[in-house]
Amino acid sequence: MVKITVLSENTVGLPLGLTGEWGLALLVETAGTKVLLDTGERGNILANAAALGINLQEVDALVMSHGHYDHSGGMRDFLRLRGRLPVYVHPDFFALHYVSQPQEQYIGVPFRRKELESLGADFIFEQEPQQIAPGLWVSGEVPRKTTFEKGDSRLFCLENGHRVPDPFRDDMSLYCVTEEGVVIILGCAHAGVVNIVEHARQVTGVDRIYGIIGGTHLGPAPKEQQEATIAYLQNLDLKFLAANHCTGLPVAARLAAIFGPVFHFAPAGASFTLPLREGGEE
Repeated sequence: MVKITVLSENTVGLPLGLTGEWGLALLVETAGTKVLLDTGERGNILANAAALGINLQEVDALVMSHGHYDHSGGMRDFLRLRGRLPVYVHPDFFALHYVSQPQEQYIGVPFRRKELESLGADFIFEQEPQQIAPGLWVSGEVPRKTTFEKGDSRLFCLENGHRVPDPFRDDMSLYCVTEEGVVIILGCAHAGVVNIVEHARQVTGVDRIYGIIGGTHLGPAPKEQQEATIAYLQNLDLKFLAANHCTGLPVAARLAAIFGPVFHFAPAGASFTLPLREGGEE
């Protein structure tokens, strides 16, 4: 069993005084371990967690899916509350990430490594898959094997002072093995949803994909990538799909129409215990 609670997302789903923001943070509870995936944009996870009755001081580890501000912007506030804990990141987490549209700007981690370490971040730089709790894996760097998952052309980074298309080597996800298959927990899926799913099968040794939750980055993806990814997802026989954040509202609405009761909207405040039982959403 795994319980996933959305602490930060673009939208709000419960009238509890929660705050929405352009960002994502998911609390993952499994095997007696509490792992926070990302921290949202502005630190609103603290107030949102309190409103939901969640004690963030009980979090055992922080996993950062990649080095964008909307996933890392709450790190300072979270660390001030939680104190010292392991923080799993890819070696490229602090890469110089930029976007070219609608205006060119830096969108990487808004804090310096030394500051975060002084607040309690014990960084564990992982490029390879790592099991951090029984049945719970940090993906490590995801191999790029599909031809149609081309990434976002608006995004670039600076390497040795030169502007290059962002390779997003730092894009990581969580893989949780349940009794009915693997649950894949995405940050933004810059590596491509299909690449991530196939990597999850290889890492866990489990072919059955029970469900997927998180940002798919299908919103800004080319039409060809959207269509190929949706066709692939349809062939997985998913029992649960909760695409949010960078999926975009039009694509999320389309997924809801295609997948019917399998699809769940996942705004801030939503909570899912998987595999699903009665209703599945708390």
